[in-house]
Amino acid sequence: MAVPTSTRPDPDRVPAVARPATNPPPRPATWVLKAVMAVTGTVLVVFAVVHLVGNLKIFLGPEALDGYAHWLHEDLLAPLVPHGWFIWIFRVVMLTSLLAHVAAGVVVRRRARAARGPHRRTGLRGLRAFQARSMLVTGTVLLLFIVFHVLDITTGTRPAATDEFVAGQAYANVVASFQRPAVAAFYLLAIGTLTLHLAHGLWSVVNDLGATGRRLRATGAAVAGVAGLLILVGNLLIPVAVLTGVVA
Repeated sequence: MAVPTSTRPDPDRVPAVARPATNPPPRPATWVLKAVMAVTGTVLVVFAVVHLVGNLKIFLGPEALDGYAHWLHEDLLAPLVPHGWFIWIFRVVMLTSLLAHVAAGVVVRRRARAARGPHRRTGLRGLRAFQARSMLVTGTVLLLFIVFHVLDITTGTRPAATDEFVAGQAYANVVASFQRPAVAAFYLLAIGTLTLHLAHGLWSVVNDLGATGRRLRATGAAVAGVAGLLILVGNLLIPVAVLTGVVA
């Protein structure tokens, strides 16, 4: 005769609890992407400063600027590397930094928006809030300007470049380009955009690389503002000088 089993629950038995499914952490990690943005952004800022210093030689005349351009394209680091190699190594490094910076920025932006949902970011006010929220827009404007500027001044590709473009004559090419009011206005817009992007970007570098002290963060913000202002004023001098006939 079979013994019926009890249907009452066993008080000593712990019921199994279904664990909620968890999504694997995103790859690459967000902190890695922010570090990539910080490092590549610093590389691009250093380039902006060096590029400005070289361009200011336009106020010393054609020989100074053309000589600097020739040295940069042909003789820099020679004979450590063959003549003309440095500029191509430099371009590869800059292009890689630019692509990595843009890609990391887009991914971080998407993750932040997905995590925030419909709620707006709080804690930033005034100019800093505007800079933070417009980083993607300012970055897009700068990317378009870089493409145009390379076609105009570096490769001489028409219609971006003028009909007077001559390879190797940096001074004449810059003057001819900025004598077009529309191009000069686009350049002024791009430099203003660069200042907004760069100032907030440098401030973000300080935070993304682990700075936590109030004094260090304040110093980083001050350096970002001063660097942005110097790059703004220095770059604005060139098209204004061409349009007013100071450089001709």
